[in-house]
This record gives sequence, structure tokens and C-alpha cells, in this order.
Amino acid sequence: MPMPHRTQMQLIKRRLIGKEGSQRIRELRAILDELPGYRNGPYADIRKWVLDQIDETRVRSRAVQRDSIAVTREGAAQIALVGPPNAGKSSLLDALSHIQIKIGDYAFTTLRPVPTLTRIEGILVQLVEIPGLIAGANEDRGGGRALLGVLRNADGIVYCQAMDAPFDALRDVRNEVDAAGIDHPAILAATKADEARPESLERLQAAFPDLPVFPVSIIDDESLDRLKAAIWSLTGLHRIFLRRPGDDTTDPIAVPAGATIADVARSIHKDFAITCRGARVWGPSARFDGQQVGRDHVVSDGDAVEVLT
Repeated sequence: MPMPHRTQMQLIKRRLIGKEGSQRIRELRAILDELPGYRNGPYADIRKWVLDQIDETRVRSRAVQRDSIAVTREGAAQIALVGPPNAGKSSLLDALSHIQIKIGDYAFTTLRPVPTLTRIEGILVQLVEIPGLIAGANEDRGGGRALLGVLRNADGIVYCQAMDAPFDALRDVRNEVDAAGIDHPAILAATKADEARPESLERLQAAFPDLPVFPVSIIDDESLDRLKAAIWSLTGLHRIFLRRPGDDTTDPIAVPAGATIADVARSIHKDFAITCRGARVWGPSARFDGQQVGRDHVVSDGDAVEVLT
């Protein structure tokens, strides 16, 4: 009798931690050989997932590298993953974005910022791993000034800290970020939660009471989903769904908090904003479904809008 499929999936993800390229493909093939040959049900889904991973790994057979430390902004917002060396940033970026990057169980595996795009709440958001900052970064120790320059351009920060690890190094990182005058909205991802002692989360929350703490494990999809929702809150953006006559709703677009119907129309096309006379709205900002509002109506996150011209 095979073990429960959820447990099997967690074990598979654990076996893949730190593996890349041909090593990852060999491990995936070994996993495939060990799985029951069911054609339907959860184990069939697991087999499909493993096969998809083999195909994706072939495409991404080389580690992500950048020739320059500068990061070109992409997506609706840019969120930086920041923390001391070996805090689990690369593994977390891999899990959040499904892009294979160089991962190792030793400090300074990542030497340059690694940007990638992922879809959060239906919107493309750029995540950037900042290599391990250390004390003295503002004096350019470890190339810290350039790294802080990349961080300064971000919209928010996810501090990363292995839940069971000493957190003096994270204090050093935060001190360097503060000294650089960077004051972005931030949360704390308590990584490697599946390996941590029960009391570790409470200790971490007590050490950093000003940061919302989110325990996360790369083999726990629910914890990753909770972290993604928290990352979305850092962007300060609202999702607006464009609705067409006939109740067809598109993927959401992102607008700043406080945006109006006119702003929504402008985000579609600048000329559209000129001809916009209002909209019908479904969602949190409407008093009732399909409420007709004017150009100055302020939209809320999750609204569906049919722009009227």
C-alpha cells in the first residue's frame, strides 16, 4: 500500500532540494521509477508533475546568471528577498517562481542579484534575490553598496531567516538596510519551517516584533500560498478585473491604491481615459452589483469594472 500522496509529494520535494541540472534529472527519474504506475487519481497527478519537472529541468539545465549587478524592473512590482548568507533565499525563490537557480548548503552560493517573474494574485510580480548581506555592507564589505543600491529600487522586502538558526546575522542585515536609509514595507519569511523546533517561531517573533512573521517550507504549498498573499500586500497595488458586456472577465490588471475609474481606463490605453465617462462596478467598492459610477469613483482590490465610453 503506497503512503498518502500528500506525504509522498513532500518527500519528493525534499529529495530535490539543492539539486540542479543533470543531478536533478537523475533524481527525478529515480523518483519516477519508484512511483506506483497508477493511471488515475493523486498518484497519476504526481507522475505527471515529475515528468513536467524533467522537461522543465532540461530547458533550465544551467544556473541562472547575470553579467551585471543591475536589475531591470519587470512586472507590476519588484520585491526583494533579503537576508544573511544561507538563509534559504535561493530555495524560496525557486519554490515561489519555479525557476531553477544555483542552490547550496553553504554561504555565498549566490553572488549576484537573481531576478525572476512570478504570478501572484493573477499579477506578474518580479522577485529579486539579494545575495547575502553582511555587517559592513554600507562600507562596501562583500560588495554591499551595489547590493543595497539594487534593494533601494525595490517596492518591498521579504527578510529571510532560517527558523532554527541564530538571528544575530539578520539583525546585522537590518542594521545595514536602516543605515542605508531604505525604508520599504517588509515581512519576515521564517524559512525551513518543516525542520524547526516548535518554540523557534515564538523566539523569532519576539526577536523581531515589528515584522509580520510567516513560517514557510518549500515543500508545503499552503505555507507558500500564505507567503505569496503577504508578498502581494507589500506591493501596495490593487487587482482590477476588466469586465466586458456578456459577463466575460479578463485577467486582472494592477493599479495603485486610491486609483479611480479614470486611472483604470488610462491603464488600458491613454486615449481610453479621455473617452471614459464612468463604469459599472462589481465588487468591494460597489454598493450593489453592477453599480454605475463616475470617473472619480475610487476602486478597491478585487473589483470587476466595465468601463463606459
